[in-house]
Amino acid sequence: MIELFEQNERKADRQSSKGNQLKWENEGIWYKADCTGYEGLAEYMVSHLLEKSSLGKNEFVQYDYEQIKYKNVFYNGVKSKNFLYDDWQIITLERLFQNFFQKSLYEAVWHIQSSVKERFEFLVMQVERITGLKDFGIYLNKLLTIDALFVNEDRHMHNIAVLMNQKGDFAYCPIFDHGAGLLSDTSMDYPLGTDVYDALSEVRAKTISGSFEEQLDVSEEVCGTNLYFHFTKKDVERLLKEIPGYSEQEKNRVQDILFEQMRKYKYLFKN
Repeated sequence: MIELFEQNERKADRQSSKGNQLKWENEGIWYKADCTGYEGLAEYMVSHLLEKSSLGKNEFVQYDYEQIKYKNVFYNGVKSKNFLYDDWQIITLERLFQNFFQKSLYEAVWHIQSSVKERFEFLVMQVERITGLKDFGIYLNKLLTIDALFVNEDRHMHNIAVLMNQKGDFAYCPIFDHGAGLLSDTSMDYPLGTDVYDALSEVRAKTISGSFEEQLDVSEEVCGTNLYFHFTKKDVERLLKEIPGYSEQEKNRVQDILFEQMRKYKYLFKN
């Protein structure tokens, strides 16, 4: 348990359609408190399962459980190390595009009505054009693969980012922020007790299509499959058993979701 104070609180410019979590920074560690349900459990499970994938350790942010005390209220939440160094900062794709063109990237992407493939190619082209980064399509495919498997419904243009320094150099940002995954919003959209399969049929993506399957298929058509997993059901069960703070009902629902998604996307698993 850690006690945090107002001077530790941080306001991020990364907006969320699921509400703004309380966030703090203290001695190089970031903390996030649950806001709409079991976001911390989702962050923990996704990041620990990504350890058993083809991603390198520096390609994603690791989240660990932490109980947080703030203004005499106790929260479940997660902590992660600050991956920024020197003068590097996070800049969202929405802000990047706004700074460059004085227009909304979200609106520009969704204004394309012809096909999801054209949205994907437009997004990749614009980011590479502004930043000079190569293979952004591969990075985006990895992100969309993670979001499809773990049903992260909050991956919009304010929630995808690159790194930028004061000289104007750009680099890839470690993949972060999975708190809206695994049907974590129990306060409004997916109350505990909701049928998991009904909820999974209703959840929608927000990046370039409302369908997780469609945007993943398009990214694979253009860039191939660039991310594979090798975790098992036993790994899921072990992680759920190890994390404190969450109810058996919450853990059982997360297990059911993960087992169903593992079945659905079995082609992504290479054991």
